Amino acid sequence: MNVEAPRRPSLTQEEAFARIRLLRSPHIGPVSYRQLLRRFGTAAAALDALPDLAGRGTRTYRAAPADVVEREVEGVRRAGARYLFHDQADYPPMLAQTENAPPILTMRGHIALAAAPCVALVGARNASAAAVKLARDFGGELAEAGFTVVSGLARGIDGGAHQGALAAGKGGNGGGTIGVIASGIDITYPPQHRDLQEEVATRGLLLAEEVPGTEPRGNLFPKRNRIIAGLSLGTLVVEAAPQSGSLITARLAGEMGREVMAIPGSPLEPRSEGCNRLIREGAVLVHSPADVVELLSRFDGTPRSTFREAAPGWQAVDDELADEPADIAGLLTTAPVPVDELVRQSGAASGAVQLALLELELAGRLVRHAGGRVSLNS
Repeated sequence: MNVEAPRRPSLTQEEAFARIRLLRSPHIGPVSYRQLLRRFGTAAAALDALPDLAGRGTRTYRAAPADVVEREVEGVRRAGARYLFHDQADYPPMLAQTENAPPILTMRGHIALAAAPCVALVGARNASAAAVKLARDFGGELAEAGFTVVSGLARGIDGGAHQGALAAGKGGNGGGTIGVIASGIDITYPPQHRDLQEEVATRGLLLAEEVPGTEPRGNLFPKRNRIIAGLSLGTLVVEAAPQSGSLITARLAGEMGREVMAIPGSPLEPRSEGCNRLIREGAVLVHSPADVVELLSRFDGTPRSTFREAAPGWQAVDDELADEPADIAGLLTTAPVPVDELVRQSGAASGAVQLALLELELAGRLVRHAGGRVSLNS
């Protein structure tokens, strides 16, 4: 076993391994992971406590097997990657502000790019040639202006955005780009972007949330999109059909309180319908990279775009988990409800409600939603 130790001296290799194992254990998500670390101090102690916590939910619980995690660590090492933990000094600062920030990422490349002002450029996979050129031009000019260009390494708009940013860097000015993939750090998708992904990983930054060896699946792309939006001050959609996944990224950016921008297109072109709809619903219309630079250079946390009402501001759970859970089972249904509403209606302490939710989550009965909302698993 050889976990590359994070730069925080307090995190030993043994604790790093325990954190990976904790996050890979059944029904552990970003919120429950942080709650357990806060309650028990270390991942090793949290792992020891899991069977008892889950046992209150009448289910036998087994944490992720150590040998499975050892194989994962070896896979990261073989890929030439390293782990990045949520409380590490160089964890991306904008991403850390989001509700469901991944507690652990794997990365290759230059992590300092994530600390620079970032802008997401996304759009259709089956984009028109004109739109791909536009994405390439925007990517290049934004990189030259000092922004890190973030995208998902998909065909079409994503590829053009990365290529433009990388080309700008060859002249010695800017050129920063981050590729966020919906697979393991060792998987290339689509296959025709093998060279591009490798160039992003060596000259820019490549990030993955999934375990090495994980092939991309449909449900992993929205997870990937939340990271793209979370890294960035704003998201620019270049071209998108009404059902484009890039609209998910735009919606997530809006919920995070980030800027949402779109380039308008002809009403006769179906691939422009998504962008035109975004603008109609409150996204900022932009014509040039200078528009994006002007908008994001002045971004103070209050977006000019009104696309989607921002979800309630997320705050880390400061309350310690109580010793006994609150009785909230009768208040929950499959309809999402804010956690603070459960606290209000139950009359119980916040820590007792959080413990009850954690036990339900470990038992596989709870689903956490954006904006600090929860529901029973349907």
